[in-house]
Amino acid sequence: MAFQNNFASITVLMIYFSIALLIPTESLSKDTQKQHLFKIERNKNANIVQYDVQLKADGKLDPKNPVVAYWVRHAKDGQKEDLRWVEKSFAYGFKTKYNAKMNTADIDMVAKINRKINVQEVQGEYRAETIIDGQSAYLEKIFISSKGKGMSTEIIYMELFGKDVQTGEDRYEKFKP
Repeated sequence: MAFQNNFASITVLMIYFSIALLIPTESLSKDTQKQHLFKIERNKNANIVQYDVQLKADGKLDPKNPVVAYWVRHAKDGQKEDLRWVEKSFAYGFKTKYNAKMNTADIDMVAKINRKINVQEVQGEYRAETIIDGQSAYLEKIFISSKGKGMSTEIIYMELFGKDVQTGEDRYEKFKP
């Protein structure tokens, strides 16, 4: 009987550890930190997609994953959740190209915003620089208005919000991609 109890206990512990390994995490490394870059809001609900830089202990961009994105489920008490494969592939995903010499990263968004986004350190804070209304600006938010569901979603319009690189004034642009 004691053997069966020990075996059952060990089995339960093994299952817990196996499940823990399968749960996605933003970063297993304790030597990384994050800093907000910009977010995507939508007309569908209060949930947002947050884009952050991921930094090493020395304050430089993590060369393997300089930018990370995840859901903030404001409709569910602000829980964080990883993007699903389909969301990464067709809506909110991106590719980054890290420049080690300059400690910058270029972001190529899956969402067709038709802009280059360059992540760089500006006065001790990382910023996502792009063009908004014809001017260089630090991107703060993208708003997407859409209708439909799943693969039949149609983008009605997008709005870009940010701060002018030179003057610090608000920058805004609305367009249909």
